[in-house]
Amino acid sequence: MDAAFTEEQHEIRRTLRELLLKRCGPDEVKAAVRTPPGYDEHLWRQLATQLGLPGLALPTAYGGVGCGPTELALACEETGRAVLPSPLIATAALAAPLILALGSERQRTALLPALATGELTGTLAVPGGQLATALALTGPNDADWAGGGRAGGIQARVQDGTWRLYGEAGQVLNGHTADVLVVAAHTGGFARSRTLLFLVRAGALGPADGADGADAGRGAGPGVPGLLRTRQTALDETRPQARLELREAPAELLGEADGDEAAVAGALAATGVAAAAALAAEAVGTADTALARTVAYVQEREQFGRPIGSFQAVQHRLADLYVTLQAARSAAYYAAWSAGRDRSGTEGAAGRYGAAEPGVGALALAQALETLRAVAAEAVQLHGGIGFTWEHEAHLYFKRAACDELLLGPVHRLRARAAEEAGLFAGGAGEAAGSAPRDGSGPRGRSGPTDGSREAGGGGARPASARVADGSDAADASGAADGPGASGASGASGAAAGARAPEAVEA
Repeated sequence: MDAAFTEEQHEIRRTLRELLLKRCGPDEVKAAVRTPPGYDEHLWRQLATQLGLPGLALPTAYGGVGCGPTELALACEETGRAVLPSPLIATAALAAPLILALGSERQRTALLPALATGELTGTLAVPGGQLATALALTGPNDADWAGGGRAGGIQARVQDGTWRLYGEAGQVLNGHTADVLVVAAHTGGFARSRTLLFLVRAGALGPADGADGADAGRGAGPGVPGLLRTRQTALDETRPQARLELREAPAELLGEADGDEAAVAGALAATGVAAAAALAAEAVGTADTALARTVAYVQEREQFGRPIGSFQAVQHRLADLYVTLQAARSAAYYAAWSAGRDRSGTEGAAGRYGAAEPGVGALALAQALETLRAVAAEAVQLHGGIGFTWEHEAHLYFKRAACDELLLGPVHRLRARAAEEAGLFAGGAGEAAGSAPRDGSGPRGRSGPTDGSREAGGGGARPASARVADGSDAADASGAADGPGASGASGASGAAAGARAPEAVEA
């Protein structure tokens, strides 16, 4: 493989960064999250129509750009750098890949071009806050996470020839504004229990949306009886979430007439790898901005007659963060490359994600979330008194770090799942979450900790061409890395980044 980014990939990054620098500063972000949709609709239309952002990873046959998870991850890194509130993750990383993988030709033709151009937005609704489980990031998704048995979760049944959904789901990303809802529901009763995906064409929200008082953000889509959507209060306002209440709401089975639960689980797992890579890249971008702002501040803030950045203790703290950040960036790039390396450009299954390296998505996401949490905490501390005020932008990064882990973590479960998928321990998830075997060896004679210090591939073998032995894959001080195939280990990239870390924080 070629570990360097192409000129087209560099152009995606440059163009998006320039636009967001002009249109999405901290003040613009704070203003956008307080609007009824929770994001700047005009900016979203500009990103969708001029840059084709939601269609980056969709094939050209359905109106997309025809790129892959790597390009989507690069775009998410830039949106994360600006802490952009938008339906990009919900639409491009969750809803669209599932429709592409499981939808019938009629459903793809009707929905994907509109999603690619931003005319419609979409999201994935999973009951019980089980989004990470449904995507197979924190555990296997072959259980009744959508509401097993006869009650709970979301239930689906056929009534008068139409599927009807009953139940509710919380913490749905952009659920109060999404036009297309991909809803995970349990069907078949006790005897033929299955978890399938359904489409609910929610459309725009009704006139109740934007009302004053307790009903603000509450409404039902026109022509969709039985659907009630409420925007939830979240610590991180840049990641809008909603609660969906379905009361015999009409729906359409995603795919053919007879749903295949195994195919649904496989599509969710494959989508989870690409979504984890995109979310990891987004967290890396957020952490990079937080670190850059902190470095700039310690060079200006004076104490005892000199900038506080000149003190060795401060330099060491920032240098450690820099090394950790570069390792997380490499892990995110490698996960994106692994998710898209087997994509087919042929007709029929075009754009479907192939089998990624076991555990690579969960491990990259764990490393990125942990890095963002560490960088955001240090940013608040090193900004001193102003860092503790809610009005300062440091809290944008801190709240993003806290809420992303609550939504998709915790980190130790992501790592345990990666270890289980990679087959590091004979006992599976039970031993992976606890301690290693007594002899310290895995089923293939390998040994290693479960603290995330292994490569982003979850311990699996990597192609020789993907390794950069001299550490040249480490990013420069501005945060730009050399390529998507960089290792997620903190070894080569950590050594190279560590060699230059003092320059990044030198007063």
